[in-house]
Amino acid sequence: MLYYIVKRLLILPFLLFVFSVIAFLLIQAPPGDFVTSYVAELAASGSSMDQIQIEALRQLYGLDQPVYVQYFKWITRLLQGDLGISLDFQKPIADLIGQRLLLTVILGLATFFFTFAIALPIGIISATRQYSFFDYFFTVFNYIGVATPTFMTALILMWLAFTELGITITGLFSPEYADQPWSFGRVVDLGKHIWLPMVILGLDGTARLARILRANLLDELNKPYMEMARAKGLSEWRLVLKYPVRLAINPLVSSLGWYLPLIFSGSLIVATVLNLPTIGPLLLRSLIGQDMFLAGAIVLSYFGLAVIGTLISDILLAWLDPRIRMEEASK
Repeated sequence: MLYYIVKRLLILPFLLFVFSVIAFLLIQAPPGDFVTSYVAELAASGSSMDQIQIEALRQLYGLDQPVYVQYFKWITRLLQGDLGISLDFQKPIADLIGQRLLLTVILGLATFFFTFAIALPIGIISATRQYSFFDYFFTVFNYIGVATPTFMTALILMWLAFTELGITITGLFSPEYADQPWSFGRVVDLGKHIWLPMVILGLDGTARLARILRANLLDELNKPYMEMARAKGLSEWRLVLKYPVRLAINPLVSSLGWYLPLIFSGSLIVATVLNLPTIGPLLLRSLIGQDMFLAGAIVLSYFGLAVIGTLISDILLAWLDPRIRMEEASK
C-alpha cells in the first residue's frame, strides 16, 4: 500500500502539469480576451476606447503575446508560489481566493458529511426492506432529487421563504455579520444560515448515492455467503453491516474523485443563485470576464482536488475491500 501511495504521489506533478495545460487552453478557447470583454462593458455603459488605447491595454496585460508565451509566464509564476494578479479585480489572486476559501471549505465539508450521512441509511433501509413502504417512499424521494436541478430547488425555496415567511434566505450571514470579523456570534449566525445551502447542494448527491448503494446491496444480499452466515445464526443487522455493506459501498467511495471538487466548487450556479460568498461565483465572474489568470488558478485547483480525491478513494477502497489488497499482493 505504501508503495502504491508513493507511486501515485510521484506522478502527481506530471498530472498537474497536464491539467494546467488543459485548463489554460480551455480558458483561452472562447474568442476574444479580457480586454475585449472590458471594452464591451465600456460600450454598454456609454464609454469607449480608441484602438491605440485598446492595443496599449492588451500589451500591458501581456495579451498580445502568443498563447504558449502567456502559458509559460503563468506556469512559471505558479511554480514560484505566485498566483498572479486578477485582471478584473486588480488584486492578488491569492487574496481573492483566500477571502472565500474558509467558507468554501466549511460549506463543502458540511455538504459532504450531510450527503453521506443521509445516503447511507436510505440505501441500506431501501435494500433490506425491498418493496416496503419505506423503499417506495425513498425511491420517489431519490427520483425527485435526481430529476430536479439544484438551482431550481434553490429558487423554489427562496420564493417560498419570501412569500410565506417574508424572509430572504440568500447568503451565509445576516447583514450585520456579513463584513464583521470572526466571533462567537458570527459562528452562531453562520450555523443558522448554512443548513439551507447544505441541504440544497447535498440533495442531488444524496439521491444518486442512495440509489447506487441500494442496487449494489441488493446484489450482495442474495449471494451464497449471506445464506451461510444466516445459517450460522448471525443477527441480520450485524451481518448486513459487517459484510455486504462494506462491499456495496465501494462505488460510493470510488466517487470521491469527482465528488470532492464538485462539493468544493459549491455548485457554481447554486452558489450564484443563493449569493454565497464561496469560490464558485468568483469562478463564474472570471469566466464571463475572461480573467484567465483567476479562472486558471481556480480551475487548476479543482483538477488538483480531483486527483487528491481519487487517491483518497483508492486508499479507502483498499482498506474497505480485502480483495483489492489480495490482488495487489499477488502482482
